[in-house]
Amino acid sequence: MKRFQVFPKRYGVFPYIFMIYLALPTFYMREEQGLKAVIGYALILLFLVTYRQLYFLVPFKKFSIWLVLQFVILFILSIWFNPFNMFMGFFTANFIGWFPDKKLFKMALLSFAVVMALPILYFTLQGHLSDFYFFFPFLIVMLTTPFGIRSMNTKMELEQKLDQANQQIKELIKREERVRIARDLHDTLGHTLSLITLQSQLVQRLTEKAPERARQEAMQIESTSRSALSQVRELVSEMRSITISEEVADMEQILTAAGMEFHVQGYVDFSHIPLLQQNIIGMCLREAGTNIVKHSQAKKCIVTFEDMEGFLSISIKDDGVGLSEHHQKGNGLKGMKERLALIEGTFTISSNKGTLLTITIPIIKKQIGVEDAYDTHSHC
Repeated sequence: MKRFQVFPKRYGVFPYIFMIYLALPTFYMREEQGLKAVIGYALILLFLVTYRQLYFLVPFKKFSIWLVLQFVILFILSIWFNPFNMFMGFFTANFIGWFPDKKLFKMALLSFAVVMALPILYFTLQGHLSDFYFFFPFLIVMLTTPFGIRSMNTKMELEQKLDQANQQIKELIKREERVRIARDLHDTLGHTLSLITLQSQLVQRLTEKAPERARQEAMQIESTSRSALSQVRELVSEMRSITISEEVADMEQILTAAGMEFHVQGYVDFSHIPLLQQNIIGMCLREAGTNIVKHSQAKKCIVTFEDMEGFLSISIKDDGVGLSEHHQKGNGLKGMKERLALIEGTFTISSNKGTLLTITIPIIKKQIGVEDAYDTHSHC
């Protein structure tokens, strides 16, 4: 069950600091009395709710009803109560800059400009324009702020993509190194096992004819096998199991090659997850990706990671034709269930206008004994 958050943690203390600016309209509201004061305080409270909700929606994929509601509240507080409430527009200007879509950004900015212009026009017709001369510089800042925020977000997004690309390059380099080690392992074992086979055949022939020579050859076989075992341990010690990050990179490569869009949402630090669990989770991701390519006919796949207290939740969603009852009872999902059972994990699957697979795994902190046991097992 998700814990309630006032604001998303990724924004730090910034949303709380920005709330200081609500003190001014609250102060102005003290001048009102009766029902008008009650309505005014209710509107400020509702504005605060929209402020919180919008933080959970950025970056906006569509025009938000919360933003429209904020426009309406800003207009009412400026016209009906105090014109200085237009300074609350700095809140709205901040959120407008979060629209990644250029068309929606222009639409929101135009709407905001209209909302800010109407109170000025209203008070101008009443002969109070001189009271607003000092406000125009702030209005210009409000209308230009969304451009600055949008530019900053674009830059941050590009930097994030660059970091992801660099991370993928690192993963590919690691994978190439493992392939090299595996090749060396194959070459070493192939040569050594061929030598042991020839020596074993020689021992069989010499057992009766030259026992002493056979004994020497047997000792040589022992020496050769020990040397091979040492080389294998040395090579394998440089290898490690496939991590979740590497399997996600594999999944992206496979689905992209199949002509699908692939998106990863939610950041989770996988470094604290034991390798055994990462290996099993990686196999489950691989099975999910294979099923999507084979059966879904999807155009888009979204993998979402969520780090809950003591649990890791992974959702794999596609927009395909859904998974038939026959496939839901297939060996692939059965094998996934058995693997997850080893680490006390579970999964649920629903198929409606696509397929949603949700995996939940209890995560324990790394323990030296567990890691060593897994490493020893992987070296055998």
